[in-house]
Amino acid sequence: MKIAGAPISWGVCEVPGWGYQLDRVRVLSEMAELGLTATELGPPGFLPPSPVRRAALLREHGLTGIGGFAPVVLHDPGHDPLPILRATMRGFRDGGVEVVVLAAATGVAGYDVRPDLDADGWKTLLANLSKIKREAKQYGRLVTLHPHVGTMVETPEEVDRVLDGSSVPLCLDTGHLLVGGSDPAALAAKAADRIAHVHLKDVDTDLAGQVHAGNLTYTEAVKAGLYRPLGQGDVDVAAIVSALSAAGYDGWYVMEQDVVLSAEPPPGEGPAEAVRAGLAHLAGLANA
Repeated sequence: MKIAGAPISWGVCEVPGWGYQLDRVRVLSEMAELGLTATELGPPGFLPPSPVRRAALLREHGLTGIGGFAPVVLHDPGHDPLPILRATMRGFRDGGVEVVVLAAATGVAGYDVRPDLDADGWKTLLANLSKIKREAKQYGRLVTLHPHVGTMVETPEEVDRVLDGSSVPLCLDTGHLLVGGSDPAALAAKAADRIAHVHLKDVDTDLAGQVHAGNLTYTEAVKAGLYRPLGQGDVDVAAIVSALSAAGYDGWYVMEQDVVLSAEPPPGEGPAEAVRAGLAHLAGLANA
């Protein structure tokens, strides 16, 4: 298994007001101490914007950047997402970053509310996915669509619409899919040929149900412990890994246990403990 880390597991997030933001030296140092050798990039500003400087900083910590989250508006006929994505893909190419993790942003900050998407919006979104996939080939990058809570692709019906209406591969995020109402293990089994990148999360389904019912916002649920260390929640991580392995999946498994921090934890405690537990669980699956 190719396992990578992610700054969001240390509470580093692009959402304004998300919580206390740890500095990159601590996050990258703890990743290295845990034995990780690869990571996604985190939000803009977390790492240097220069691809060369970014790659050099990661190398100082024994890490390689393998992917990055790119939320862009895809459904608005008056908005062209290609200019910003060209810049992103150029920077990824120049810095040796493989995977563009695309999300269909609403245009509103945060992930607690989202508008309804009409037929014209869907037509635009699917057409943009096709354009972006073609553009990615010119930069030699892999682009994947990340179904994500609070974006225009969240629910099982919306995921199916992307699968049926486009050829873009998916980032299988086990947490966001479950919170959005999908069964990530079932999706891994039925659409393994469309999955090119994986975010592994474990989930407290009681809290997920409260988000789904509208009793909690997504952010409130994350603060309350929506995401659990791998093996300590209700996602069938073993079944997902097994289904993908059987289908010949050879992409990355990115450890993501989103948290909201209220203050800086003591060194080696807090997020690092949850990631350590998740890595131990994955090691057990690999040995099995």
